Amino acid sequence: MENENVGGFAFSMECKPDYGFVTVHIPNGKKLKVEAAAMATMDTNIEMKSKLKGGLSRFLSGESLFINEFSAKNGNATIQLAPACPGDVAHVYLNNETIFLQNTAFLASDDSVAVESKFQGLTKGFFSGESFFLIKCSGKGDLWFNSFGGIIPIDVEEGYVVDTGHIVAFTETLTYEITRIGGYKSLFFSGEGLVCRFSGKGKVWIQTRKISPFISWVNPFRPTKS
Repeated sequence: MENENVGGFAFSMECKPDYGFVTVHIPNGKKLKVEAAAMATMDTNIEMKSKLKGGLSRFLSGESLFINEFSAKNGNATIQLAPACPGDVAHVYLNNETIFLQNTAFLASDDSVAVESKFQGLTKGFFSGESFFLIKCSGKGDLWFNSFGGIIPIDVEEGYVVDTGHIVAFTETLTYEITRIGGYKSLFFSGEGLVCRFSGKGKVWIQTRKISPFISWVNPFRPTKS
């Protein structure tokens, strides 16, 4: 179990790195933003409101995300969070900084952290094989995000190459482009796909597994109708 309070909410994290589970202590009158359906348990003096970030028109285009807001009323309260994916949970305290998350990585944040979907462009989204949208988290306060598999933070000094399916998060100080690794034969026959080439100085968080190969591995074991 990890217990922390680094300038924001007091919290603890358990069952890492396989099935990350987070307990957050919300002071009276404070509010916590949480990914929809991630709440596992909570005290009875917590009130919840649901919000659609981005609006209905953006929701229809796939650009929005649902976030529930949990507020402690008439005293301090505790909430426990369970991500959808079997994997790790990481925490950062943003100090007027910005982090980009892959579109399923957001778990929770302080209400003071702005959370919004960001269009990364048709070319980058289409050719990466991932979503057209990233989640942009900026401001000052706690941020928790989750992965499929364990999370490894990597300090980037000049440049770094990461398979697009292994990216969890990266700092705004890094720029990136989506490219092939090898030629077209490598793209279709090597088992390797497209990569993200980061440049600049900052940090990237990667996950030790990616979903698409896991789905391919599981697929032969699915029951089929005769």
